[in-house]
Amino acid sequence: MKVSRIAAAGSAAGIAVLALSAPAFAHVSVQPEGAAAKGGYAVVDFKVPNERDNASTTKLEVNFPADHPLASVMPQPIPGWTAEVTKAKPAKPLESHGKQITEVVTKVTWTADGKGVEPGYFQKFPVSIGSLPEDTDELVFKAIQTYSNKEVVRWIEVPQEGQEEPDNPAPVLELTAAEGDAHGAAGANTGTGAESTAQHSAADSSTGSGDSSDTTARVLGIVGIVVGAAGVAYGVLAGRRRNTGASA
Repeated sequence: MKVSRIAAAGSAAGIAVLALSAPAFAHVSVQPEGAAAKGGYAVVDFKVPNERDNASTTKLEVNFPADHPLASVMPQPIPGWTAEVTKAKPAKPLESHGKQITEVVTKVTWTADGKGVEPGYFQKFPVSIGSLPEDTDELVFKAIQTYSNKEVVRWIEVPQEGQEEPDNPAPVLELTAAEGDAHGAAGANTGTGAESTAQHSAADSSTGSGDSSDTTARVLGIVGIVVGAAGVAYGVLAGRRRNTGASA
């Protein structure tokens, strides 16, 4: 009975590890490369996994927040993809570093030139954005993912604090406090520095399958440890039973 309970516990632990790990790469998300400080500039990655086993992701549309418009949005070139930046006049007058802003980015659309993101892989879409607002702690980007079979998944539900994550959560970028002078921080992350970061992310985005394999390997490794521990416990108990039988 003890052996059965230990084996069952090991299996349950393995399933729990997989269940907890799945949400981390199950939907379109956004993460900064480094910090996304208020008032500054940042390079962020929109991470798009392929959740289907019979179709590829061939298009991604990311809508930028209208309540906190961004004047500077520059997508990084990605082999096999074409990026289109949509701009519009801001709903209300907007200034940046003392200059009047007449256009803001409302959407960036990436379209695959070839196969796109195939089953079992993911792709990162790096974008340089700024200057980040100083009057909010987060930015919500509603995304639309299109597959080669014409299926469309809308990641547009805004997560609410204290509630369960919705089925199709929108990517949310958490902003950090401004470091020192906000304008100084912005300047430090533009120009050569931002280009260097973007170039570095190009290598990462072009090797999405490797990152995916690393993630899968880590998850399987954890499951292996749990199952292995259960096996060791089983062996110990079995040995004790044999020793007890021999003594008798």
